[in-house]
Amino acid sequence: MSVSVSLEQIVSLAKRRGFVFQSSDIYGGLNGCWDYGPLGVELMNNVKEAWWRAMTYRDDIEGIDASILMHPRVWEASGHVGSFADPMIDNKTSKKRYRADLLIEDEITRLQKKGKDEDAVTLQGKLEKAAAPEDYYQIIVDNGIKDPVGGTDDWTEVRQFNLMFKTFIGPIEDSSAVVYLRPETAQGIFVNFNNVYQSSRQKVPFGIAQIGKAFRNEINTRNFLFRTREFEQMEMQWFVKPGDDEKWYEYWLEERQNWFGEYGISSEKLRVKPHPYDKLAHYAKAAMDVEYEFPFGWGEVEGIHNRTDFDLAQHAEFSNKKMEYFDQAENIRYVPYVIETSIGASRSTMMFLIDAYDEDKVGGEKRNVLRFHPKLAPYKVAIFPLIKKEGMPEFAQKLHKELQKNYKSFYDESGAIGRRYRRQDEAGTPFCVTVDGDTIEDGTVTVRDRDTTEQLRITAEGLGAWLAERV
Repeated sequence: MSVSVSLEQIVSLAKRRGFVFQSSDIYGGLNGCWDYGPLGVELMNNVKEAWWRAMTYRDDIEGIDASILMHPRVWEASGHVGSFADPMIDNKTSKKRYRADLLIEDEITRLQKKGKDEDAVTLQGKLEKAAAPEDYYQIIVDNGIKDPVGGTDDWTEVRQFNLMFKTFIGPIEDSSAVVYLRPETAQGIFVNFNNVYQSSRQKVPFGIAQIGKAFRNEINTRNFLFRTREFEQMEMQWFVKPGDDEKWYEYWLEERQNWFGEYGISSEKLRVKPHPYDKLAHYAKAAMDVEYEFPFGWGEVEGIHNRTDFDLAQHAEFSNKKMEYFDQAENIRYVPYVIETSIGASRSTMMFLIDAYDEDKVGGEKRNVLRFHPKLAPYKVAIFPLIKKEGMPEFAQKLHKELQKNYKSFYDESGAIGRRYRRQDEAGTPFCVTVDGDTIEDGTVTVRDRDTTEQLRITAEGLGAWLAERV
């Protein structure tokens, strides 16, 4: 992204061009839920495909697809039933509900924008030390933090709110039928550890990867796709011998940062933020967030965690099943440590959409353009007949159908050629191909580059091979 863009601009473009729509829009929408349109579903599928190839097209990582609904004991063992909660506070006047920690973060941002950096640093220090609900409440009261909606400071006490969606399995709705919509995909990997390593004959170190839906009953959804109640995760759990965990933690931190760069995200737009020791999750020995600079500020897109043997040990205890690895070379058994890479498919799709946005001038006219990496672009190529006669539409349609065997291709014969270019620029299509009078005579077509707007003539017959080198 080479121009400054607001989140409002991105939301508007996403709806106009068919990337993302508000869910249940005709009924007024459902807060925190979004539908991916024709371009959006292609973009996110390409993001997921890029991740899946990077993680599983190697000898030491296997893929799975675990069920969303799992035995409720899974979530007791993982600690989610007892501790998967956020601090919640209500304003008595406006009746609005907030996550207490995010309310304080917003106040820090407000202080920074007003140039009160010292106050912001002090408040950040207090936030990092907060652990209990009363800590957050005291910070809010002591700093006079007001309701963003009503402007009052008439607050309730802060209390913990469990984020898991609860439902029932079977015809009877009682405590014996309770199940949960999974809040993360990781536990489906852990409970399948024995199944995967025994059936695949993998040896430590090795990984198990999964892409799937997760659900969290967020107190406040906000910032478009950044914080939603239904989302997709791309997670990989890397199982290692205890003692080797720190070197693999560093390895995966570097690998994952490099992946963003491969798909066009500048290192200047990324930063790595360690979790303070006293703020680590109950399962973690160490944790790093890879953050991207969104229009609303820095936000996590991926987490790298050293989960030690917590999860496997917990499931072994709660299930009474051994979750061990037998090392034949050393003739020892042990519970592996786990290094986790966890990235949001929805959140990273939003990142790639924002990062691709640009504005420039072509022929003296402003244009909006999405400069996606070609492998992520929803459409790889668009085919245009210059005019709707003289055999051009027929030639263009045939070329379009041929390319569709290998690429997501778009056909458009409506409007002036310049207008068709602009539509594809805003959709992020890397190449537009025009069939004209010369095509009918000599079999060549004009290929226009999205980013440079430069054009060249190549043979229609060689177009597929030409695209293969670029997308």
